[in-house]
Amino acid sequence: MPQVTLTVNGKSVTADVEGRTLLVQLLRERLGLTGTHVGCDTSQCGACVVHLNGTAVKSCTMLALSADGSDVTTIEGLAGGQDLHPMQAAFREHHGLQCGYCTPGMIMAAVDLVRRHPEPDEETVRKELEGNICRCTGYTNIVKAVIAGAAAMKKA
Repeated sequence: MPQVTLTVNGKSVTADVEGRTLLVQLLRERLGLTGTHVGCDTSQCGACVVHLNGTAVKSCTMLALSADGSDVTTIEGLAGGQDLHPMQAAFREHHGLQCGYCTPGMIMAAVDLVRRHPEPDEETVRKELEGNICRCTGYTNIVKAVIAGAAAMKKA
C-alpha cells in the first residue's frame, strides 16, 4: 500500500493509503479531523475546503497521494490555540452560520479569498464564494462576516 506524508495543521503525518483514498477521507477517517465535511462528493458544495500549501482546495475530489509532501491546514488548525482566527470570530459575531455544516469550508474559502483580495466588497465576496453552498442562510450574514473578517485579519 502506498504511503503519504503530509504536514497537517503543523504536525508531520505519515499514513498508508489506498491509491483511491481521497484527501477528505484521510483527514476525517484516519486523522480524526472531522471539521472538514463531505456534503456532496462532487465538488459542488465546498463543505470540504481545506488549504493545501496555503491555497483553498476541495478535498473531496483530491487524492491523498496527490497531496504527498504538502502542507495542509484544516479548520481545526486555523485558530491560534484557544483564540479563534479573525474569520472564525467574525462568523460567530455576525451570525454567518445556522446549522454549521457548511461553515468550516466557508471559513476556509473566505480566508483564502481575503489572502487574494485583502479588502473585498460584497460583489467580490459573493462571486468568490459561489463554489460554497449554504442551504440554511440567505448568505447576507455570511457576506457581512467575510467583510468583517477581512478587516480583522488586516489588523491582526
